[in-house]
Amino acid sequence: MTTDADRGRLAILAHEVRSPVAALVAIAEALAEDVSEGAPRRELVALAVGACDGIARIVGDAALGSVRLQAVDIGRVAADTAAAARLRGGNVHTEIDATLEPILADPQRLRQALDNLVSNAVAHSPPDERVVVTVRSGNREVSIEVADAGEGIPANEQARIFEPGVRLTTDRPGSGLGLAIARSIAQAHGGTLTVDSIPGEGATFRLSLPSRRPLA
Repeated sequence: MTTDADRGRLAILAHEVRSPVAALVAIAEALAEDVSEGAPRRELVALAVGACDGIARIVGDAALGSVRLQAVDIGRVAADTAAAARLRGGNVHTEIDATLEPILADPQRLRQALDNLVSNAVAHSPPDERVVVTVRSGNREVSIEVADAGEGIPANEQARIFEPGVRLTTDRPGSGLGLAIARSIAQAHGGTLTVDSIPGEGATFRLSLPSRRPLA
């Protein structure tokens, strides 16, 4: 018999696998259209490999609390996430601190979280408005902000949107799991995921992680 817990885990798996599969489809379409010798095939192949790794990790380890810490270039994770979103048609721009140093984190889990945040931002922004991903280091932490120019989130709903299954609108596809998953991943790293928003002025989601440095 399938339990509620089983159905919940299946829903999470289906939600998480959808994003890297969509990335692979977009990459395959771009490669099929790419017939010029100077086209960036190496970058597309690297994105495809990353998406495949993500699928293998999601299916093989569905426990969201599980993280495997290693040295991570968080700026590169953010840049790859933005590149994959652009391949899917998203108007995504990055602003990455050039002085960032590697931190101890799980690159696959962070990619899951950022894919969810960026996909959410793109879905809620007009096509002619940029989604901006900003990565910077601060006092004992590294932060990634994903800002959109959408309709914003009422103050009384800003805590509830992180609950599994919650969707404020039904006119867009989605399962209501993305933000809950992203917050779980942040917390598994000892970090936080918060939102600042004014209705009519967009929303900014801020993923903050402790800046633990790998051993030399």
